[in-house]
Amino acid sequence: MSRDRTARILGIVLLAVVVAGPLLPQWTMFLLTIAIAKGLVALGLMLLLRAGLLSFGQALYYCIGAYAAGAIGRFFNIGDMLLQMITGALVAALVAFVLGFLLARYRGIFFGLLSLALSMILYGLLVKNEALGSTDGFNILRSTVFGIRLRESSIRYVVLLTGCSVAFLATLLVNRYLKTPLGQLAPAIKDNEIRVEYMGTSVRNAIHVIYVVAAVLSGIGGALAATTVGHIDPDMAYWTTSGEFIFMAILAGTGSVVAPFLGALIFGIIHTVAYDLSPNTWQMTLGTALLLVIVFLPDGLWSLFRRRKAA
Repeated sequence: MSRDRTARILGIVLLAVVVAGPLLPQWTMFLLTIAIAKGLVALGLMLLLRAGLLSFGQALYYCIGAYAAGAIGRFFNIGDMLLQMITGALVAALVAFVLGFLLARYRGIFFGLLSLALSMILYGLLVKNEALGSTDGFNILRSTVFGIRLRESSIRYVVLLTGCSVAFLATLLVNRYLKTPLGQLAPAIKDNEIRVEYMGTSVRNAIHVIYVVAAVLSGIGGALAATTVGHIDPDMAYWTTSGEFIFMAILAGTGSVVAPFLGALIFGIIHTVAYDLSPNTWQMTLGTALLLVIVFLPDGLWSLFRRRKAA
């Protein structure tokens, strides 16, 4: 997909949210905002997948972003949405920069399991930390935008619009990043690292950069999810949360920067409908959907658009 077309699609979606958002019921706006938050995490996973890396612990940065957003409200009385997302992104970037020196040395299942272990370490620390609510977590401050406190009737719409705008900007930046030499290097790293090294490029440094970018996106998504739900807890770092993000990334595919948001939205719809119809077996429905995609659309749902274009 060309850059211009990507920008056009994102612009149309943002315009649709601005125009149709106030007409949507509250639960729909909530579902869309959570899909955007999780889509940002899946977008980071897409970058890793393009380089041949699969992280089983991306919930680490999702949780860090959420707790960073909650912490500045709890300890500094800051409830501004944009500041919360910026804080979540910065803290996630700092942690990823440090851990990236270790993770950039590993590939395959070792990379995935090490990322999972780090996520579960954070989960264990949060469960034991009474200052942050232990297993119950804690509520975050009511959202404001540029210091303006929102009315109860409009808070869902404003949160959706703000989250969509931030995701719009982040996705455009990622799309631009993929057009750079470093962004185009990812498929080559996946295919043959040795040849990339012979070209004079450090694979370890490139993976380190990709890992930090993915963490920043996850941190923003975690902060947005915390603002939307109004509550955070250690389960945001649990391995099942990372599994959901992998589900979204595989469901959508890596064909476009728009695909992760489509995967997150479809995941949210399937999860909501399946849980409503069968609360005890909704996982079976999700598993069946993923199995069908893997068998019939191994490149993800976005490959349907590619096939149509090719036809």
